[in-house]
Order: sequence, then structure tokens, then C-alpha cells
Amino acid sequence: QVQLVESGGGLVQPGGSLRLSCAASGTSFSFYTMGWYRQAPNKERELVATITSGGSPKYADSVKGRFTISRDNAKNTVYLQMNSLKPEDTAVYYCKLESRFDPAWGQGTQVTVSS
Repeated sequence: QVQLVESGGGLVQPGGSLRLSCAASGTSFSFYTMGWYRQAPNKERELVATITSGGSPKYADSVKGRFTISRDNAKNTVYLQMNSLKPEDTAVYYCKLESRFDPAWGQGTQVTVSS
């Protein structure tokens, strides 16, 4: 079974930056689209960004121009570089392997943006 492990979350001031990592094991990571999602308290989980196996990114409007998704297939890792962070970015961030038949989620990592 595939395993996804997120890391890099924490507390950051508004305007600051964080880099999240998602390390995958147990599957051929390089063949799949990967996604980052987030869920704030009392809100639905929402898509933040995706990146295809070929490296093509897509972003939610709320993070365009501030976040960058990337991947390193050799390291079986996907990243989310978050710049110009806002309090409304506060959420648990989840990594997802976008498999049609067997999607997989990471455990999540907390990002808190507060002064």
C-alpha cells in the first residue's frame, strides 16, 4: 500500500514562507498526478494545487501567484512552496496521490499563519 508522509508545517507570521514536503513510498510515484489539499476548521477540504506526472501545475485561485507546487520523481517527493502567507491559509494541509482506482492521502501537516 502506498504511504504519503507530509512534513514542513508550522507556525509562521503573515507574509512569511513555508515549504511543505510529501514523501511517497510503496508505489510508482512518477506515474501519478499529485495534489495538495487543505482543510480549515469548520470548512470543507479544498484543492490547493496539483501537478501531473510531467510536471504541469494547476492552482486554486486563492493561492495563484503565492504557492508553487513541484516534484522530484527521483526522490519520490512533491513539494508546496508557500510564500506571502495569509491568516486565511491556516489549515491542515494534505498530500494526495490522484489515483482513479486507489487514491491515497497523507496524514496532514498543520500550517498556522498568525502574528
